[in-house]
Amino acid sequence: MFAAENKLRKQLMIVDCFGCKFAKTQCMETINQAPVTFTVSAIEELQRLHAQQAADKFLRVGVKGGGCSGLSYVLEFDDKKENDELYVIEGIPCVMEKSHGMYLFGMEINWDNGLNNRGFTFTNPNASKTCGCGTSFAV
Repeated sequence: MFAAENKLRKQLMIVDCFGCKFAKTQCMETINQAPVTFTVSAIEELQRLHAQQAADKFLRVGVKGGGCSGLSYVLEFDDKKENDELYVIEGIPCVMEKSHGMYLFGMEINWDNGLNNRGFTFTNPNASKTCGCGTSFAV
């Protein structure tokens, strides 16, 4: 029990630091359990991109209307917005609009760096169908 409480305190301190660093204001937010997971290769690529291109931004994970199947995945660096929930995954500050969690709960994001495929791939257990490109889905 003590180890779990200590881990939660550390997570809350991390969020406080992100709030100060990114929002430029003193704040304290609660860390939520992330509805998505990242593979080791995805974490490494996201950490590289975050350090190179967007050290002052949050990783936005979400959905938007469009694509062959009706919804498309969003994975980009962005500012935190009012309806966002905050997550910290392997040191990467992530945000997701609250309403998107129901579409993405249980999803795994992977980074492929092969000869035939390079980029992020999404394995979503909530998708009833997906497009051949892998970035569009329906529920």
